[in-house]
Amino acid sequence: MSTPIEFTGNYQDLSTENGFQFKFICERCQNGYMSSYQQNRLGLASGLMRSASNFTGGMFGRGADSAYDIQQAIGGKQHDGALKRAVEEIRPLFKQCRHCGDWRCEQVCWNTSANMCKDCAPIAEEVETRVRAQFVETQVQNDTFLEENVRMSAKGKEVNANCTSCGAETLGKKFCPECGTRTATAVAAFCGECGAKSTPGSKFCAECGAKLTAS
Repeated sequence: MSTPIEFTGNYQDLSTENGFQFKFICERCQNGYMSSYQQNRLGLASGLMRSASNFTGGMFGRGADSAYDIQQAIGGKQHDGALKRAVEEIRPLFKQCRHCGDWRCEQVCWNTSANMCKDCAPIAEEVETRVRAQFVETQVQNDTFLEENVRMSAKGKEVNANCTSCGAETLGKKFCPECGTRTATAVAAFCGECGAKSTPGSKFCAECGAKLTAS
């Protein structure tokens, strides 16, 4: 009965007929750590056999090209040995959490002081930074939502407004379609001083107080 190889729950086997290589992946951040390339002697021998067959053209070459021979070259004891060596090489980069049992990369996902992964023992500073960033994002979204509501409300008033000169419907246009009188919509959409977006019809910037000039 073969002995289980520790630390092999989450890896990619990149081995080919010519050599062995493995990529071990952190179960939290999904960062990958590649093991050194190990040449496959049996695979190299099979390749030499097929090269020889190109000259002889005999049954010898066809046998070496079979799927069974290729599988034998990649799998078996050589493959297991290469995997064990790769585990020994990469294992120092990972830690197994004593709480959840997952293997996490020490560089990104490990809380050294608690000797556990960051999911089971979060680092206060990182959590605080993340929460603050989420709070700022929420505030920006709320501010944008409120500004958009104000803008749409003002736009609705513009569409329904009548010309101050002749009383005709302006339909939100910059000039009255009946008499050509300039409407409130013609006011600049952005402040010339600070660049802030102004509410249509505003006379002064709500951010810096500068007087808005018509465009």
